[in-house]
Amino acid sequence: MKTVSNIQQAAERLIGAHASGTPCAPVRDLVAGVEAAYAVQDLLTERWLAQGRRLTGRKIGLTSTAVQKQLGVDQPDFGVLFADMAAPDGAEIPAGAVLQPRAEAEVALVLEHDLPHERHTVADVIRATAFALPAIEVVGSRIRDWDITLADTVADNASSGMYVLGNRPVPLKDVDLRLAGMVIERRGEQVSTGIGAACLGHPLHAAVWLADTLARLGRPLRAGDTVLTGALGPVVPVKPGDVLEARIEGLGDVRAAFGTEDA
Repeated sequence: MKTVSNIQQAAERLIGAHASGTPCAPVRDLVAGVEAAYAVQDLLTERWLAQGRRLTGRKIGLTSTAVQKQLGVDQPDFGVLFADMAAPDGAEIPAGAVLQPRAEAEVALVLEHDLPHERHTVADVIRATAFALPAIEVVGSRIRDWDITLADTVADNASSGMYVLGNRPVPLKDVDLRLAGMVIERRGEQVSTGIGAACLGHPLHAAVWLADTLARLGRPLRAGDTVLTGALGPVVPVKPGDVLEARIEGLGDVRAAFGTEDA
């Protein structure tokens, strides 16, 4: 059984990487199990909130069956979104803002009502959602060379970095998220394609899983929260100077620009 000391040590290792901009060794030597890994994530979240960061929602990771098999898990994971992780559509993300960045296109849901129940239906999520937006999540890892297991990524806030939301809200009744095609282009070249069904069969299924999980933990999703529901296609490596544009059928487009090292 891992002790509080192990959890604190893992948190300090990740905080050190965040502060220095230098990736650290994996933390699975300290937190082998998912419960302990979430305890690390919780400790980090408490510290960030105490420092004045504002929680704006949650992100869902590991929604791809292939990635789940790679990490030996049978369910997604989740992390926390803060206001300072959000970049405006098309604005430059400074070099170094995200360690070892990669990008993926996702459906974002913005909630109008709380989701407090231990078991939700898709109808509950639809009723609670104000609108959907296209999103680019810029994932990152404080773990050196992305050498991660499930415990590593959970402890590291589900490998979160930054995110960019589109600006045109779309009611769920106006889009079929399951069949929505997705493409990411880098200066006109297609670098990732996918579809809504690649996200746990439907992005709303991922949202139901998150709502149930957080309610059971006593931290339910609330009105105003943004939920990044998970990748619709393969992740894209990011280089300084890249400009990525993601288009999701029915939702529109969103852009992420990445600063150069000497910017």
